[in-house]
Amino acid sequence: MATEESPSTVDTIPVSAVKLLFVEMGVGYDQHGQDVTAAAMRACRDAISSNSIPAFRRGSIPGVSFEQMKLQIKLGVPHSLQQLLDVEKVKSVFPYGEIVKFEVVDGGLICSSGVHVEEMGDKNDNCYIVNAAVYVGY
Repeated sequence: MATEESPSTVDTIPVSAVKLLFVEMGVGYDQHGQDVTAAAMRACRDAISSNSIPAFRRGSIPGVSFEQMKLQIKLGVPHSLQQLLDVEKVKSVFPYGEIVKFEVVDGGLICSSGVHVEEMGDKNDNCYIVNAAVYVGY
């Protein structure tokens, strides 16, 4: 049965002072080693890996320079794993742009990978999945 989200649970633009250009979304997982930070870093890389942003470097936006790029990161991480997330390590995925907001909310998934491989650092057969939304603006 589908449930409707109340307007208070979803924010359309996380920081309204930022002029939003686009939103990139990604998913990352760690199926060996049970490292939620690795899953979050993969989700962020997935979100930004297929995009190029020449507008900031080429002056396509009048009056806006590359140094003015603002990023807002929102991660969906399983609640029970949020305290294990290394936020600073996840932030290191972004090669440029000022991160003006970094938010972690309940989301993602813990599921079985179907295999427990001790040689790969597995503690169990859990797979951690994290979702990322990266808001890019100025």
